[in-house]
Parts: sequence; structure tokens; C-alpha cells
Amino acid sequence: MAELTKQEMQNEIRYPSRPPSRRREIVSILGIILLAVVFAVLITSYIFRSYSVDGPSMESTLQNNDKLIIWKVPRTWAMITGHQWVPKRGSIVVFNQPNLSACGQATGKQLIKRVIGLPNDTVVINNGVVTIYGPHHPHGFKPDLQLAYNKTHFIQPTTPDESIHLNSHQLFVLGDNRPISCDSRRFGPINTSQLIGQLVLRFLPINKAETF
Repeated sequence: MAELTKQEMQNEIRYPSRPPSRRREIVSILGIILLAVVFAVLITSYIFRSYSVDGPSMESTLQNNDKLIIWKVPRTWAMITGHQWVPKRGSIVVFNQPNLSACGQATGKQLIKRVIGLPNDTVVINNGVVTIYGPHHPHGFKPDLQLAYNKTHFIQPTTPDESIHLNSHQLFVLGDNRPISCDSRRFGPINTSQLIGQLVLRFLPINKAETF
């Protein structure tokens, strides 16, 4: 009987495949979890984030405990390019307000309000009516009466009377529930650098889901 050559013997032998290392499996799982966490942090920090309304200052547009999506891309892009982001007049924004002592609160927090005055505007409140004067509105513009947001959501008269000129980096923000809202009438204009993002969607409650 012919003997097998060395090469033939090697061909005849079948070595069992080595099972994957347990350590390698653990490292792979941890790597996937880490990537998921990093991805989630990047999304919530720079793209969008969900928020819950706390309080009645934006009624009747927004109700307490409404669940919202805030779009952060414009602010992120402004940070990358080194330019300021100026939202459109009438849009609803979330921003950091570090000093709320004028509202009787010891610490600051994130607020949600409506943008009424833009950089270089003069905001005048007289007899409950807000009027904007500026380069594009030399004869005055009444946002609560002339912008679309007031066609679906009731905006109450605004007090107290005042007049304030905004610099090139300031916004004047108001809550829609004017009698109880703590806003620029109390703590003054905000800087565009305080902005976090803009409201784009209310997704809960389902029967009140709405885009903005």
C-alpha cells in the first residue's frame, strides 16, 4: 500500500476552525455601544433634540408638558462658520438665560419664547401693542397683528409700556401668554450667542401634533 507523501498528509488533515475569542467579542460589543453613544451625543448636541414644555408662558400656542423637537443645525452652522444665527421674526426658539433674578429665580435655565425684535430694531410697547421700528420698517411694523402666528394662536396685549433699541447681536423675545411670561420685558434682550435652536415640531400629544 503506497505511503502518503508529506504534502498529501497535510492535505488530508483538517484543522478545526478556532472559535472567536471571547475578549474580541466583548471588545466589539463595547465598541458598538460607544459609537452609538457618541452618535447620540453628536445628534442631540448639534442637530436636534427633544424638549418638554415646562409651564404656561407660551399658551395658547404651547401647553405644559408638550413634547417638542428643536432644530439645532442653524446654530451649529453659525458656530462652525463664525457667523451669528438670526432666526426669522415670529419663530419660536430655545435659549440659555443665565440670569433670571428679575423673574424671582436664583438660577438660570433654558427658556422657550417667540422672537419679536431682531438686531438693530427698536421695540416699542404702547397701550398693549408691540411695534417694531428699524431699517426695513421706518414707519413701524406690528408683529402680533401682521404675522401669521397670530392667526391661529391668540396673543394677549403686552405690558408694560417701554421702548428699547437692540444692538447688532440682540433679540427681543416674548412669551405668547403675555400676562404671566417672564421674557425680555423682565430680563432684557438676549444675545444671539444664547440661542440653542428653533422649534420645528410638536409631536405629543398626538392630537395636537404640529409643525412650526
